[in-house]
Amino acid sequence: MTRRVVVTGYGVCSPIGNTPEEFWDSLENGKVGIRDISEEYPNAEQVDVHVAGLVWDFPYDKYFQKKDAKRMDKFSLYGIYAALEAQASAGLEITPENEDRVGVIVSSGIGGLQTIQEQVTKMNDRGLSRVAPLFVPISIVNMVAGNVALRLGAKGVCTTVVTACASGTNSIGDAFRDIKHGYSDVIFAGGAEAAISDIGFAGFANLTALTHSTDPARASIPFDKDRSGFVMGNGAGVVVLEELEHAKARGANILAEVVGYGANCDAYHMTSPIPDGSGAAKAMKLAMNEAGIDPSEVGYLNAHGTSTKANEKGESAAIALAFGDAKGNVKVSSTKSLTGHLLGAAGGIEAIASIQALENQFVPATAGTTELDEEVVATGINVVYGEGQPTELEYAMSSSLGFGGHNAVLAFKKWNGE
Repeated sequence: MTRRVVVTGYGVCSPIGNTPEEFWDSLENGKVGIRDISEEYPNAEQVDVHVAGLVWDFPYDKYFQKKDAKRMDKFSLYGIYAALEAQASAGLEITPENEDRVGVIVSSGIGGLQTIQEQVTKMNDRGLSRVAPLFVPISIVNMVAGNVALRLGAKGVCTTVVTACASGTNSIGDAFRDIKHGYSDVIFAGGAEAAISDIGFAGFANLTALTHSTDPARASIPFDKDRSGFVMGNGAGVVVLEELEHAKARGANILAEVVGYGANCDAYHMTSPIPDGSGAAKAMKLAMNEAGIDPSEVGYLNAHGTSTKANEKGESAAIALAFGDAKGNVKVSSTKSLTGHLLGAAGGIEAIASIQALENQFVPATAGTTELDEEVVATGINVVYGEGQPTELEYAMSSSLGFGGHNAVLAFKKWNGE
């Protein structure tokens, strides 16, 4: 049995907005959410890191009480916020009659890194007995899904996919398959991350993965010849996936259809994608094959685009391989240029960006990028930078690549009421 799966709601908190309207306004108009963080994280200067994408003006009081901050790490708070916003967007009521058919697959790449840093520091300074009793359940990665399910009252499938920066996309893909094959009717899916911390900066900077740029507008510049590393970001993106007939029966507002998912592994290197792009290209082809579409039908690809040399070399090659003769027709951009890299949450917010591109028939630009790298140009792919472009779109795709060689790609279709 296979069933059609649609998107009926989404919620987001991010460096460029904490509502879908704010988020899209930033995407459409190229409003960069990356800022100087010397006041918030003065120690970051020790590893020559100066900018990041925080969740600015997080509306904590909308869903939380003061005590919640002591019982949950930020990544769980962000995930719950996005899920509750998605529920409101979908107009979905969870009741004793349907709770067993409503699931949660919300993931994180790292989990409670700030909490881990704080508690290890406390242990070293004051002894083992001073570690917080709730340290483990606050920090472990699966608790974002568990906490979301607790707040929603969802008693169906509840899992967390940990595939580094592909986590959010894998979560939505797994949820799509779960509903498609009849195991659930509704799943809240996506990712949440709050890895910005001294240990987060130190770990990625000492890996030489982060940019040392001091200019927020030119810090995250995917595909640019001067790109020098990624910018860390915090936030969450959660979509409500629903079986089509279930959505129609309750009169839901359908935003898009999920039509394909591809996932595999490079099996090449711990942190770098395979340079020829063959692994990611296969994942893109798998998503298109499941969707039953030709590469020429895809109008937009929201690329992983981290603003690192290794990523864009491999990803550009992957796009050229996957789309072949149609590579010049599909418009490519990376919204990480606006948000920074939200690691395990990236796939969640970028799925929303792709859906909104279909809704608004508009391709967001790769902000800050001014001149493409020669290796990117040589592949012949069509990177949109400078300004976004109104575009007639039927299908859009979103690609995520993670440390460990994980590749995950989603394909969405514009909802035409059929």
